[in-house]
Amino acid sequence: MNTYNIQANPTGTRRIAVSDEHLRTIEKYGLFRHLIDSNGIVDESVLDKLKLNVRSLIAAQVDDSKDLLDLCIDVIYHNNMKAFGLQQLIKLYLKWLSESGEDAEDPNAASDEDH
Repeated sequence: MNTYNIQANPTGTRRIAVSDEHLRTIEKYGLFRHLIDSNGIVDESVLDKLKLNVRSLIAAQVDDSKDLLDLCIDVIYHNNMKAFGLQQLIKLYLKWLSESGEDAEDPNAASDEDH
């Protein structure tokens, strides 16, 4: 399991650890879908919206939501998480998605060549 450190403030003095499991949870629940307005600006209101969305998901869950709770405790509700940190988390997530998409394509390409 990979762990990444995102910068939580512009000066780089604060960091938040994010794991592959956290990124998979974001993907599983589509937490970043429709989160940012058309202006593309990530500010404190976007972070508040994310927090409310996650709280609603946890409240509505019938099944175990340990993955969401871990994401909240470790990342979203982290003391250092502000709008800048969320922007860095979104960038990491997009990079992670593109890299995991490339990894998923490689085995298929190899298996097609074997036939």
